Amino acid sequence: MEGEITTLLPALDPVITDYSVGFLTHAATSTSPEADLELAEAISTVTQLLTDAAPPSVNPEKISALILKLVSQLEAKHGSRKEYSTRSKKLDQSIHMASHKNISSTMGLLGTGVDLEQTGARKVESKVDRKKLEKAERKIKAKQDKKIMKNVSYEASRLINQDDQKEYEEFYMQVNPLSLESSAGKSKDIKVEGVDVSISGKRILSDTTLTLAYGRRYGLVGKNGIGKSTLLRALSRREVAIPTHITILHVEQEIMGDDTPAIQAVLDADVWRKHLLAEQERITQELAVLERTPEPITVTGGGSDFKSKQRDELDNLLTDIHNKLAEMESDKAESRAAAILAGLGFSPERQQFATKTFSGGWRMRLALARALFCKPDLLLLDEPSNMLDVPSITFLAEYLQDYPSTVLVVSHDRAFLNEVATDIIHQHSERLDYYKGGNFDSFYATKEERRKTAQREYENQMAYRKHLQTFIDKFRYNAAKSSEAQSRIKKLEKLPVLEPPDEEYSVVFKFPEVEKLSPPIMQMTGVSFAYNEGNPIVSNVDLDVQLDSRIGIVGPNGAGKTTLLKLLIGQLAPSKGMISQHSRLRVGYFAQHHVDALDLTMSAVSFCAKMFPGKTDEEYRKHLGAFGITGMTGLQKMALLSGGQKSRVAFACLSLQNPHILVLDEPSNHLDIEAMDALADALKNFGGGVLMVSHDVTILGSVCNRLWVCDNGTVEAFPGDIKAYKKRILEQAGSSGVVAQGHHK
Repeated sequence: MEGEITTLLPALDPVITDYSVGFLTHAATSTSPEADLELAEAISTVTQLLTDAAPPSVNPEKISALILKLVSQLEAKHGSRKEYSTRSKKLDQSIHMASHKNISSTMGLLGTGVDLEQTGARKVESKVDRKKLEKAERKIKAKQDKKIMKNVSYEASRLINQDDQKEYEEFYMQVNPLSLESSAGKSKDIKVEGVDVSISGKRILSDTTLTLAYGRRYGLVGKNGIGKSTLLRALSRREVAIPTHITILHVEQEIMGDDTPAIQAVLDADVWRKHLLAEQERITQELAVLERTPEPITVTGGGSDFKSKQRDELDNLLTDIHNKLAEMESDKAESRAAAILAGLGFSPERQQFATKTFSGGWRMRLALARALFCKPDLLLLDEPSNMLDVPSITFLAEYLQDYPSTVLVVSHDRAFLNEVATDIIHQHSERLDYYKGGNFDSFYATKEERRKTAQREYENQMAYRKHLQTFIDKFRYNAAKSSEAQSRIKKLEKLPVLEPPDEEYSVVFKFPEVEKLSPPIMQMTGVSFAYNEGNPIVSNVDLDVQLDSRIGIVGPNGAGKTTLLKLLIGQLAPSKGMISQHSRLRVGYFAQHHVDALDLTMSAVSFCAKMFPGKTDEEYRKHLGAFGITGMTGLQKMALLSGGQKSRVAFACLSLQNPHILVLDEPSNHLDIEAMDALADALKNFGGGVLMVSHDVTILGSVCNRLWVCDNGTVEAFPGDIKAYKKRILEQAGSSGVVAQGHHK
């Protein structure tokens, strides 16, 4: 048995080998009532011990397989221990040491060695000398200190179920194993062939190739429900085989709030830096203690070089840590964190506020700030513009244009992609198509040209195949023409098989005709509102909405835009002023969090029938189809739909209200490009009035002819279009020095 371990791990200390065999033999031959539990614990402990002591080149799965093989050999040699044994059932389970009580994890940077004495809180018979065991543990600890973290297996779902900073740090270190070795010289290009991704039995990608060149910024686009977010999650969990020296960070959900100041939460996000600083402090203290400790005297009376060796080891480790911190530019961390937060709208005062005091939208900004601060080699962003206002989107686009690493962003914001993306990846038909060296507009034109070319090639080949087949069928059995028929058969067999190109994806939104009403339609006169007296959200607002109005409301998050809409539709009552509406006016309100109004346990068809009864299922399906909810999608539970598909259901329900005025709060969130174009066309052709709060520059520029800015408690008309507003934001950011330039590695 020792020989098999030595074969797999030839450099392993014999003390560890002897201990492992002895421990397994004891557990496998035990006849105690808890024999099965003892064996499970032994397998867990020995597997973890050998994995920690093994070089990085040895796959942990090979070690696990070897341990199970050795146990099987022991059982075959010594026979069954108990008739009631359920050993095989136990061994079929994957046992992780860190999940058992009284057994320490060795995954962390500052963790200690395996608790050999505390395995199952019992004494273990062993012929191994206690001092030799302690020596073996010290060797394992030294090896861990040098490489600090190895690639370890992890539970994928942990990424999107983080409860606190501790779990975030643990997961970060598991996904991004830290090494003191410099990453200089290692390629950070990503090319993975044969990628397959599925979710809930649905195939997202089949045998496709993922290619990401380091330093490029990729926009990942595709229609709603195609699986773009699923692909990002798979990458963030390393379910796709990305080399472990390439760091990955995924911005998907808001951080949990606690008493930590915002700027400290950003600094703590860089787990490598935090752990290295803690390790630097620990080693510095150990060196200080070592200097104060008297030199040990040997039996012969001579001095010992043990202290000198220990000091040298700590000095070398401290030098490695200093080099790693210098490579990370740790000394510039606080100024860089402050600059990023300022760009995302956090004033110097707000940067000191506890994270628990921020709303969900601001916590999402904090999550983004943490990711930008960490500077991962691969930054994954899922619809970042959904959580940001126009000023913050403008800052983010400027920031990413100088980002030194690789960015993969899912976005349906055409203007954002035009500014940020250097390449576009189109996800469709279970594959990825690459459009290099261009922004979204160039991709759109190239994609359409590719589709037309593929359609022509396919049609031409089908016509040629038909021509050949007609001749073959006519003259195959004609003696005079048989040789020509055979020649055509060979030509037909040699023709490449072309797949029919994807059908052109299009969607049309349609709102119903509007009955005419005489003005005034909807007015706000001198309106003020405050949740707490003396602290108004908006003050002295005068706003007039007519059936031909196309008004866009912009401004920073938290300025009161949504509050203004709720006042208009009557969800809130003004503290001061007057709001008047036409007596027959019907207002359709699209809420930013519209999903909360949907019953996700029902299908879209059933939900429409429940909320707006009086039509047949076929009529509801036809109505939903006009908003892109076609086929079986309308009959599935809405919980299974993507964010964009749920938005389409909400718009379909909005249309069933036959509104005169559409009041829309972030209507473009989650919609794909085609749906956004369809929505813009429908709003332009709508016979009633439109009042929308949006951060999407494209839809604001396409639909709205009047722009109102909500900021500092006021709502004022802006003398220009959305491009002029963006230009003003950039000028203000430039004059205040908000857009940070010192964020490169």
